[in-house]
Amino acid sequence: MFDGKSILITGGTGSFGKSFIRTLLKRHRPSRVVVYSRDELKQFEMQQLLNAPCMRYFIGDVRDRERLTQALRGVDYVVHAAALKQVPAAEYNPTECIRTNINGAENVIHAALENGVQRVIALSTDKAASPINLYGATKLVSDKLFVAANNIAGSQPTRFAVVRYGNVVGSRGSVVPFFAKLIGEGARELPITDPRMTRFWITLEQGVDFVLKSFARMRGGEIFVPKIPSSRITDLATAMTPELPQKTIGIRPGEKLHEVMCPQDDSHLTLDYPDHYVIRPAIRFVVESEYTQNALGETGVPVEQGFEYSSGNNPVFLSVEQIRALLAESGCYPDRRRRDRRRGATE
Repeated sequence: MFDGKSILITGGTGSFGKSFIRTLLKRHRPSRVVVYSRDELKQFEMQQLLNAPCMRYFIGDVRDRERLTQALRGVDYVVHAAALKQVPAAEYNPTECIRTNINGAENVIHAALENGVQRVIALSTDKAASPINLYGATKLVSDKLFVAANNIAGSQPTRFAVVRYGNVVGSRGSVVPFFAKLIGEGARELPITDPRMTRFWITLEQGVDFVLKSFARMRGGEIFVPKIPSSRITDLATAMTPELPQKTIGIRPGEKLHEVMCPQDDSHLTLDYPDHYVIRPAIRFVVESEYTQNALGETGVPVEQGFEYSSGNNPVFLSVEQIRALLAESGCYPDRRRRDRRRGATE
């Protein structure tokens, strides 16, 4: 469905954007792929790696509606990946987070409708479900905006959907590179916020595949949630360095013990598909669908009332060995040689 089409990725110089574009170019023959982001250095560096004839690099901010509208001319599909994502930074700079994550989402919707884009998928996060921090709250608002945009579209063909998933293995700011840095620097222990803590995990490649498939599945208004495994923070630490002790330091502000992707309060809207869940929109006017069958013909069934998809009650947990394999697959093993050199210098 992407052959001969024009695709734009906001925040396209991020880890998701790079992986998405690599996969897109490997599997399909798009007529144009537009990287839309505000960092000229990251765009320059990305151009050295991804410079196919169909590639275009646009400097711009999702806060700038006029520039977005210009960039989306002739575009068929949009992936909205741009966001401010660091929880502490969002708490300290709330207005900046709102301007990017909420106002930016509204600008993407406006520009897509203005240009008659066919389909838009916005990337979300498990922190948007029953949020307790500002980042999660802004992404919940963003999710609501993209779902409601299908009604704003009216008779226009543009359709919007959301993909929500958990922690990406090795992504910037996540616990994996943090642990790896400590191990590489010769740490004597690893700080654990709470030994009960669990998280959802997905690889970058799995996330890209799920987004690509969601374009084919969507009718408009869905929140797509992949079925992915959980892990305990203690097992992750053990997988990365079994020899170091773990020190409990207490849960941080804005952090949950367990993340949620399908809240209990949305159970009456949630459908169970073989490899994912779909949260239907609460209010529908334009898209005439019960969403029990997607555009690929796959069938979903309603979940039980009170159902919640949480990293704590997930039926699939990774073992320590499986975590190690996942880290190896994602290239996220810590630099033990650096750690050993440091230790040798101090012993």
